[in-house]
Amino acid sequence: MLANLLLVFREVLEAALVVGIVAAATRGVATRGRWIGGGIALGVAGAMALALCAGRLADALSGSGQEWFNAGVLLTAVVMLGWHVVWMSRHGRELAAQMQAVGREVTSGARPMTALMAVVAIAVLREGSEIVLFGYGLFASGSSGASLLLGGALGLLAGVALGVGIYRGLLKIPVKYFFSATNGLLVLLAAGMAGNAAGFLIQANALQRWTTPLWSTDWLLRDDSTAGRALHVLTGYSSQPTGMQLLFYGITLVVLVAAMRLVTPPPPLRQAAPPATA
Repeated sequence: MLANLLLVFREVLEAALVVGIVAAATRGVATRGRWIGGGIALGVAGAMALALCAGRLADALSGSGQEWFNAGVLLTAVVMLGWHVVWMSRHGRELAAQMQAVGREVTSGARPMTALMAVVAIAVLREGSEIVLFGYGLFASGSSGASLLLGGALGLLAGVALGVGIYRGLLKIPVKYFFSATNGLLVLLAAGMAGNAAGFLIQANALQRWTTPLWSTDWLLRDDSTAGRALHVLTGYSSQPTGMQLLFYGITLVVLVAAMRLVTPPPPLRQAAPPATA
């Protein structure tokens, strides 16, 4: 039970961090709950479907199916997050000034909300598939179904509770700085996902250069610790990063920051006060 509890807690927390940042970044957008809820539902359905055919997927990709799958969904999420932060850099000031009105326009246009729904679905799909596959492995190894269900339920509740706490903390940021702060978090999230995708491609032998770890910070913060996993999701932290992971991370970071600066409109000019009349 304990093994499944920790696994479910870790995976749910990773998905909850992504969902919480996405929900906070769309504060004030009309019907955002429907889009985010739809993404969660799609992710859960996809994870269940993937778990049923995981064996065939691994066989079709010469035993490295899970690595290819993880890399694919992470890179897809990077594209979706990049699309959103660039869009928000251009329109964030409008949302801050007229949140409800512009939110309805955003929802009717559906472009950024569709992208964020895909990001949520991908995050839930990836973490959910790992939960299902790991649980199946424990069951096949002799663990009872009751203990797996109890551990999974407790891990789910703990992960969701911590994710909600992080989300509420984000909502306390003043609106004046809100979109810059959440965009920064999304950029770090996208860069971290790109670095993680490079790690999976290395495991699948698709990348064979610069694959040696450059340093180790296990003495400070291990990847498998709770804090290390949270930092890994939020910023792409790795205690033993390779040169290829840093390359993917750096390119994504530079491209998104440059694109955001390119599309951000200049601040409105303040009109001079009319001269006083005698």
